[in-house]
Amino acid sequence: QVQLVESGGGSVQSGGSLRLSCAASGSTYLYYCMGWFRQVPGKEREGVASIDTDGTTKLADSVKGRFTISLDNAKNTLYLQMNSLKPENTAIYYCAHDSRGCEYLDNGCWGRGTQVTVSS
Repeated sequence: QVQLVESGGGSVQSGGSLRLSCAASGSTYLYYCMGWFRQVPGKEREGVASIDTDGTTKLADSVKGRFTISLDNAKNTLYLQMNSLKPENTAIYYCAHDSRGCEYLDNGCWGRGTQVTVSS
């Protein structure tokens, strides 16, 4: 079992930046995918970005050019650099992990989330 702990959330003004971190521990894998989802009360969960150990990345169209996902294999830590934040980016951000691949990330292991609030 993989345990995931998110950190780095907080409150910023529109146009500001935050870097989210997700530390993974427990079971280890040679190959895996990790990514970020977000959820706003009353709305469906939305995929934000993913990356696997082969270096393949995917970003939602709404965050391309502003967010960057990266993975530090040595530290077993996933990052999401969020720049030019907008109020609509306000959500709880969840980290996910799956050893089968990014297409299975929805059904992988999840962290408990970290709150991101962007004010205008």
